[in-house]
Amino acid sequence: MKKIAALALLLLPLLATAAPKVELQTNKGLITVELAAQSAPKTVDNFTRYVKAGHYDNTVFHRVIDGFMIQGGGFTIDGGALSQKPTRAPIANEADNGLKNVIGSIAMARTNDPHSATSQFFINLVNNDFLDFRSKTPPGWGYTVFGKVTAGMDVVNRIAKSRTGYIGGMQDVPMEPIVIQKATYKP
Repeated sequence: MKKIAALALLLLPLLATAAPKVELQTNKGLITVELAAQSAPKTVDNFTRYVKAGHYDNTVFHRVIDGFMIQGGGFTIDGGALSQKPTRAPIANEADNGLKNVIGSIAMARTNDPHSATSQFFINLVNNDFLDFRSKTPPGWGYTVFGKVTAGMDVVNRIAKSRTGYIGGMQDVPMEPIVIQKATYKP
């Protein structure tokens, strides 16, 4: 019994520092993302709040560019029309955290304003170093990486091969909806 207790004490710190995960159940399969809460605390908090609120459920990957990234988290589709979901206020950019936009990393999408990210995210299909932080200037901020795909990269790559076109004035939209049926937080 003492050996078990001693082993538990040794393993406890490892369990306490295990990174949280989010499972994205899509109509193409399951994608599991490990979140980098230590490196991007505000971004991970923002993302997990959206997950826990059910915001991502039934949203679509609305921008898919093979050889670049797949983007989702902000739109639903009904009858072939995209509809943008309401969001909370934007968050501060944390792209200066040292994490890079490499294959399988997940990052926040934003507008030209470096501090405009809300709910939309993208998964990098290739190393996109031009999206990385360079300086705290409008063109240098980059895009905040806040985790990585740990399972389901085959699903991500399958999504990347989707036939895309124009829908509602937006380009690179999959012609067959790629739906995030359910996003689940796994602490």
